[in-house]
Amino acid sequence: MRELTRRAALATGALGWAGAALGRGIDLHLPGGGGRRALTDAFPGKRGVILQRTRGPLLETPMDAFDGQVFTPNDRFFVRWHYADIPTSVDVGTFRLHVTGAVRRPVSLSLAELQAMPRVELAAVNQCSGNARGLFTPRVPGAQWGEGAIGNARWTGVRLRDVLDRAGVAPGAVEVRASGLDRPPATGAPWFAKSLGLDHARDGEVMIAWGMNGEALPMLNGFPLRLVVPGWYSTYWVKALDRLEVLSAPDAGFWMAKAYRIPATPDGGVRPRAKDFPTVPINRMHPRAFVTNLADGAHVEARAPAAVRGLAMGGAAAVARVELSMDGGHGWHAASLGADEGRYGFRLWQATLPGLAPGGYRLWMRCTNAAGERQAMTTAWNPSGYQRSPVESIALRA
Repeated sequence: MRELTRRAALATGALGWAGAALGRGIDLHLPGGGGRRALTDAFPGKRGVILQRTRGPLLETPMDAFDGQVFTPNDRFFVRWHYADIPTSVDVGTFRLHVTGAVRRPVSLSLAELQAMPRVELAAVNQCSGNARGLFTPRVPGAQWGEGAIGNARWTGVRLRDVLDRAGVAPGAVEVRASGLDRPPATGAPWFAKSLGLDHARDGEVMIAWGMNGEALPMLNGFPLRLVVPGWYSTYWVKALDRLEVLSAPDAGFWMAKAYRIPATPDGGVRPRAKDFPTVPINRMHPRAFVTNLADGAHVEARAPAAVRGLAMGGAAAVARVELSMDGGHGWHAASLGADEGRYGFRLWQATLPGLAPGGYRLWMRCTNAAGERQAMTTAWNPSGYQRSPVESIALRA
């Protein structure tokens, strides 16, 4: 697992986090302004990522890192931690995953014991609940992410169901709560923990991963273990996972009862300045499509065909189709889809634009998933800036 090499790199890299910015930068083109960000190579195991916050680290993937490939490179995969006190080294010899609570026999499993269990692999998109928050208008508080708090990987690990079976779930259990090695900043602050309904936890797709794109998890992405919850936002993908607690009653902790909640409306949106509306915990992701080879405002050769390509995700169902529009969504034309690497992962798409007369244009792209869910032309606004997933567009000039 190359753990000693990783530990040394983290110990060195952590000293430079405060001065992690490189000379070059990037503009996220946030509608409210203030979108200029530095790029950094200084975080351990990361290169050329957008620095959103130093501690706890928030690192965003630039759009050029997605171009032409389904799987996001580990060293450019986004990072999101809630607290500054995160693990910087783990002794894999003494590490244990504890399974407690409403079980017949509490267990503590070593990494070697987990890796001896039947292995599974799954391609799945990991997306921050607040991805693209910086594009909301009116602006909402929180990390002003562009589009890059997202990534797709092939995860290797063990089914959560199989681990729970080792402990034996007791009658009356309703949820499974997961927590990790990160620590709250002060006594009394809420420990970061997220819960899944028992049936969901045991569906055979939710997994405990130690591998990411054929390598050990990077420390900043959750080494040595993280939860993988396909089709759901990454708030449930607990990093540095070391504890599973089976609950006999719904989780009433802060991170379920108060945080990461969305309006209980069909699209998860409300009108700005709305108050006292019912909420539910954020859950399934939605379809999305975006361009990766052309930036907003790009120039293309006039009167010559132009290649355009990108990625799409179906959210909680497979990508069914991607369509493009040059007239504000009145007419749509199908793009060609690349190979299907798994219903929860990215899928490549490509198209050729006809020769355009000199002038300015806007290209729109939308995804429809296998469940019939299609991106809307309007944004479902909410005060937390969660699950932004409308049809996106970029400006072009020929």
